[in-house]
Amino acid sequence: MEKRGSSDLQILATALRFLSIDVIEKAHSGHPGMPLGMADVVTVLCRDFLKFFPQDPRWPDRDRLIFSSGHGSALLYSLLYFLGYAHPTLQDLKNFRQIHAKTAGHPEYGTLEGIEMTTGPLGQGLAAAVGLCAAATQHCALASANLHKTYVLVGDGDLMEGISYEAISLAGHLRLGSLIVLFDDNNITVDGPTHLSRTSDITAYFVAENWHVRTVDGHTYTEIYDGICEALSDPRPSLIRCRTEIGHGSPTFAGTAHIHGTPIGAEERCRMQKALNWPYAPFDIPKDILKAWRSMRQRNEKSYNLGNTIRSSCHSRKTCSVPSIVFDALEKLKEEAFHTPIPCATRMNSHRVLESIVPLCPALIGGSADLTPSTNTKISGIVPFMAETPHGRYLHYGVREHGMAAFMNGLALYGNTIPYGGTFLAFSDYMRPALRLSAMMKLHVIYLFTHDSIGLGEDGPTHQPIEHLMSLRLIPNLFVFRPADAIETYECWECALKCCDNPSALLLTRQHVPLVRSKTKWNANYAALGGYILEEDTPERQFTLLATGSEVSIAVQAKKLLNAQGFQGAVVSLPCWELFEQQDSGYKQKVLGFTSVRVSIEAGSTFGWEKYIGKKGQAFGVDRFGSSGKAEDLFQFFGLTPEAVQTKVIEMIKKKGNDK
Repeated sequence: MEKRGSSDLQILATALRFLSIDVIEKAHSGHPGMPLGMADVVTVLCRDFLKFFPQDPRWPDRDRLIFSSGHGSALLYSLLYFLGYAHPTLQDLKNFRQIHAKTAGHPEYGTLEGIEMTTGPLGQGLAAAVGLCAAATQHCALASANLHKTYVLVGDGDLMEGISYEAISLAGHLRLGSLIVLFDDNNITVDGPTHLSRTSDITAYFVAENWHVRTVDGHTYTEIYDGICEALSDPRPSLIRCRTEIGHGSPTFAGTAHIHGTPIGAEERCRMQKALNWPYAPFDIPKDILKAWRSMRQRNEKSYNLGNTIRSSCHSRKTCSVPSIVFDALEKLKEEAFHTPIPCATRMNSHRVLESIVPLCPALIGGSADLTPSTNTKISGIVPFMAETPHGRYLHYGVREHGMAAFMNGLALYGNTIPYGGTFLAFSDYMRPALRLSAMMKLHVIYLFTHDSIGLGEDGPTHQPIEHLMSLRLIPNLFVFRPADAIETYECWECALKCCDNPSALLLTRQHVPLVRSKTKWNANYAALGGYILEEDTPERQFTLLATGSEVSIAVQAKKLLNAQGFQGAVVSLPCWELFEQQDSGYKQKVLGFTSVRVSIEAGSTFGWEKYIGKKGQAFGVDRFGSSGKAEDLFQFFGLTPEAVQTKVIEMIKKKGNDK
């Protein structure tokens, strides 16, 4: 890299500032503070350092650029236009923040090439970037290839979010030296100066977490250049504190909280034009300036051509590429379970899956948030991912559930990986913002949530999930699986491996459950239907018992009691509501038995079950916090027993007969 003068950089940065402002002014909506403040930093980064190639925007060996401060999207969109990506076009920029536009209010993964992930909730981009960097480190270590960089733009807000500190700590521990964070250090948040809410020493914290830190003037090009060069030569992850002025260039609003999220207006734009010597109308970009921006990609042509020669070795695995032998192994597990029906916790069944398939599928990378022995996520002989073993395939995330979820998003975003991670279901609340982004970005991430109900027993209400199952079902595009036994666990794992366009959550028991598929053929994946008839006496049934997970065995026992008293009905297992909703109405009506008395049994919130049992149905569940005690005593206390179900069903059948 050759250090060059600042005169040409100044005009390039000014053009970037004004296009960003024009985009926001046209929409009458947006955040001008960060685009104006960070334009100089971004200009130096792109001209002298960033490895990119717009003609092949998914070039595997490109550097990754993450705008963790997603509210600065106008800067990102303007940058992509200047660099020569096919989109956004000028018209796309003029449609900023309009419905169905490619240029959404915050960057959305999949809408434009060059957007590496969806950002907006602060801290998520930084935390996911740690996972991206780890994936790059692992893949390049396996291929003995040069490691590309991960650059992240963050603001004061990002560095106040708790998830950022989980990620910063993990990145320092793993010594992810190709991670470079560019901090828009302007001492302003929405409420005003940062001293209103923070007096911490950011530099000291990062240094304590084994990071390299350099402070530069974010508006002096030589300092920015030198700072990035220093970061590139340091083996630790780097924070470059870019001392900037929010809204830099705005004569009236620069340095104030006002400009963070408020368009500056036409009059202020005129004042900016005079101050920055920019005589051009909105969206008018001189050809020589546009040419200078678009010539930046020429610096990467040699690297790109070399990258094509090593691509097959460095990135031979394709996203969602699961070898057929993996599914053969799952079929073998199902056959063994069918012929040897031993009661077992579904978390242990999941562990058997991992022991069988992880050696067969290099794309799988596992981990746990300091609950490896309880979640059973680590297989024998696997090497952990550490600074000394970057080829490792298991992450010890520590007690960092939120950071783990975002880290897995980064692994999935990099491609060629299917991350899975485990913790207790009750702790899924810690992960929710990152998990929500998994679903929004349609990432192939697998969450293993064990200890899925009051069945975990003595740890009590703090650890017993009640509302968590239903709340996960509320997240669009998240497939929630709650298998009833070993066979369903293996089937749900098969579904999760095949669901490439959405994350999956497998909810698994701590307590042993019996095999309930003993009367149903094991060699077809019934869980893939989302719901199916497990047992049925006659199509003209009097009752239908619907259940998930460990409560399916309660339904089976209740049916036996009802059969003994002459009542005919069915048991329906509903391991995945999302897949069940994809079935046609005829199939769903057949499974649910709409003319029968319907009862649901699930050891969690009953909210939502009316969808399947109707207004006259009865939901057995837990609508209060749990209690400390043995699992069997808790199920008895909360009325989740075959006898309680039997009594209620008979009452409902008789009432239905009397109502005719």
